[in-house]
Amino acid sequence: MSPSSASPGFHSLWPTPLGVHRYAEAAEVNPLLVRVFNALRIAQTQARMQEGDTAPPAPFFASDDDLVDRVRLPEWQDFLRFVVASLRDTVKVANTGVWPAQGLDLRIRLDGMWFQMSNSGAFHDVHSHGNCSWSGVYCVQVDPQERRIAHATYGSTNGVTRFFGPRFERLGGARIDMGNAYLQDAHLDFDPVPGQLLIFPSWLAHQALPYAGEQERVIVSFNASVHAAQGPQQLHRYAAT
Repeated sequence: MSPSSASPGFHSLWPTPLGVHRYAEAAEVNPLLVRVFNALRIAQTQARMQEGDTAPPAPFFASDDDLVDRVRLPEWQDFLRFVVASLRDTVKVANTGVWPAQGLDLRIRLDGMWFQMSNSGAFHDVHSHGNCSWSGVYCVQVDPQERRIAHATYGSTNGVTRFFGPRFERLGGARIDMGNAYLQDAHLDFDPVPGQLLIFPSWLAHQALPYAGEQERVIVSFNASVHAAQGPQQLHRYAAT
């Protein structure tokens, strides 16, 4: 732990790491991803119908989490390299002062990746991710900013990703006065921006707020784990030093 000192005798402890990255090729690649995802949605829906699923189409669709190996395009491989590089950079900064100064030979594994499409007020309630150390969400498509925030009901929160920090759970049943007014800063919203990748600890609670627009809100989500090439014993070795 590397506490930051705001003034002598005061420490701000346990910050929450979160990485924000932009994909330089988004304008060219995102429309291709939308076409690929639409084709996969049709195929997956047909397969589910053959298995007896007769539910009518919903304004929210989530694919299976095998997207890493299911898409076989050079543009997709370039996108995956961007995701892994962004993960590596975020994780390195988050572990500054904890990892050894000489660095580690890392192995980053994408444990699951899937896309989601939503519209007509669909949302994803508050949740966190398990069986991984990091997660991420990449925005592929959404209405342009001015049109998105002009929605009569949802306004500026239309389709945003909201993160709830560790302070959020302190609000439940807590007495609020001027002494703990800092607890009110308990969540942070990120606008859905095509080409933007958010990388966050898997334990961080978050949600996708209701979205409605002319275009569907299309995102890619994933879970990842990070390992030392020398094996899991490296974690215990460095934690003890």
